[in-house]
Amino acid sequence: MAGQDTRVEEYGFLTPELNPSRSAHAAEQMARQLNGENAAVRELLLALSVGFVLPGPLSADLQRKIDLGQVESLDALVGRAEAAGLLTPDGTVVGPAQHALLAVAPTTRVHALQRELVSAHASVGQPLGDLAREMARGGLADSRVASELERAGDKALEHNPGLASQLYDEALLAGADEIATAARRAQAAAADGGLDRATQILDTLLVRADPPDVRRGVDVAAAVWAQRGMLAQGGDTYSWLGASRVGPSAPLAAVAMIGCGNLPGATALFQADAPPAAPTLLSASLTETGRGILESLAMDPHRALPVLIHASDMLNATGTALPLPDTPAALAALLALHTGEPHLAETVCRSAAAAGQGGNAAKPRLFLLQAWSAMQQDRLDDARLAINEASKVNHWPLVPRDEFLCAALEVGLARRNGEIPELLTAWERAHEAMLHTSVDLYSLLPWAELMIAAARLRETRRVAHYLEAANQLLGRLGDPPLWAVPFHWAAVQAALLGDSPADLAPHAAALARAANHSHLAAVFAGAGKAWVSVLAGKFRPVDVESAARGLARVGMSWEGARLAGHAAARADERKDMVRLLSCARDLHPQSGPGGNGTSRGHESRDTSAEGANGMHPEGSGLSEREKEVAKLVLEGKTYREIGEAIYISPRTAEHHIARMRRRLGAENRSDLLARLRLVLASENHEQD
Repeated sequence: MAGQDTRVEEYGFLTPELNPSRSAHAAEQMARQLNGENAAVRELLLALSVGFVLPGPLSADLQRKIDLGQVESLDALVGRAEAAGLLTPDGTVVGPAQHALLAVAPTTRVHALQRELVSAHASVGQPLGDLAREMARGGLADSRVASELERAGDKALEHNPGLASQLYDEALLAGADEIATAARRAQAAAADGGLDRATQILDTLLVRADPPDVRRGVDVAAAVWAQRGMLAQGGDTYSWLGASRVGPSAPLAAVAMIGCGNLPGATALFQADAPPAAPTLLSASLTETGRGILESLAMDPHRALPVLIHASDMLNATGTALPLPDTPAALAALLALHTGEPHLAETVCRSAAAAGQGGNAAKPRLFLLQAWSAMQQDRLDDARLAINEASKVNHWPLVPRDEFLCAALEVGLARRNGEIPELLTAWERAHEAMLHTSVDLYSLLPWAELMIAAARLRETRRVAHYLEAANQLLGRLGDPPLWAVPFHWAAVQAALLGDSPADLAPHAAALARAANHSHLAAVFAGAGKAWVSVLAGKFRPVDVESAARGLARVGMSWEGARLAGHAAARADERKDMVRLLSCARDLHPQSGPGGNGTSRGHESRDTSAEGANGMHPEGSGLSEREKEVAKLVLEGKTYREIGEAIYISPRTAEHHIARMRRRLGAENRSDLLARLRLVLASENHEQD
């Protein structure tokens, strides 16, 4: 190796590791050394440095000199380069030599050699591969290089949009047409989380009088607007495109336009009875998506869900990631959630996420809809796990539409946990998120959740104009039962929380009207009547239990348990209270493996299981039930509110508090609160 290092130095190559002080002059030194009889060696090494290979065709000038005998034979030149340590046995120029040669050679000479190399590859139909990327980054402008990079970008577009973006940018460096590639570059940017960049690219395209690839550009624009939470702008983009140019994108136009309440525009561009644009799985999937959304607006929308599930299955099978206002899987999940089938929504989303439906950009939404399904089934831990998956699945943050859905989920989870501080924190995040989005048909569930939370927190004024926009949107679509019923039910709950009968009446009437066409509406109408009777103190326990169990059967067991729990706290007779408490416990998920609720058991076990001294079996100061009660006491809840929260009677809650006061030696309520804080703080410290 020592001899080799000497030879390398002789030819002007000193790596920074060998001699840092002289590395800056290595290129110039090599240029001076490889002159005269060494010039042919330099010419060979330069050709190899730009991509020529041995054995293979050489640069035309060097080959001519060899053929005319003006320089040594190729074998002799190779032998000299190898002997000097500049060329490895496999024909690769050593790194320092390659960098130095390319640095000192005139750019025109390097580009001339590269064009010769491109011609050589083209003559035998051989792609350049990574050489094309190196040439473009090196400043070579050549239409053949640009075309190859474009084709490589097209192949990567659906499955690796990040790589596609790089390839398209390099194609531009090589001379590709900026406008001709704009739609594809925007698609790649949007699919890789670059919404701003995609918008900037599209702005240069769509202002043209006759933009190329315009349909793709509009599809990307609509998808970007949807992710920004502004679906109406996406619908407007399709209106601008018009029927003459919409072609196979007509179903996507229908999804966007119906989502923002423009049914006439949707039917003008998409005919549900028309055959697919082409006899392909992808075209059939898109057509079924449009049909499914149109079916969902019918008075009897039972055919909509299977149509969208078929569309989702077909798109999964294609393995294609297209720019979409929303995926058929997400739309199918929304329909399942709106019809009281959260388990089905979860299954559809799980399959679509596994298949990569919609690419990486669609995954967070699919995970968040899984989370919503889990929340609706009262699997709160599973919901939080799905939220975590949605947040970390991509290297970019959640887009505004998904951030809004996530924030509403956090509100829903906090509301179901009954934690006011947690609910307040989640509410503030949701309020900020809603400022960055707008109302559309596919966001009614989170808006409904926020409507209830706002009533609970006396913050209705902050969502009033959004809720009015939602009512107007439903009105423009003819109040379709599938989409309107859950929203009206949320409005009923909000009115009950706000003690506002005037606000309740129109929504209760809407549920009653829809009950003839919708089983879910009938369930909600019955539950609404039960709630009104409970709050009025005039109810039949059998009616309340029937309404509560009806809610559970449509995937709302937490709501059913809450209804039964409130009724139990207001029951006049002990037997009615016990019956309703038992119903609440049956419906609410209980603690244990995978549970999220309170401990199972009847009221008698709440008192007897703690024993004569009420001590925890492990000897700590409070039993598990008493710790639950203590936390609620510290939140300022009354006996009745404690009973409703953990499904015990107000009297049992009072007994728990009296027993804790005696055990802790508290002299008054203030003393009890102080001692409870110390006990719970100590318990938390031991767990940590």
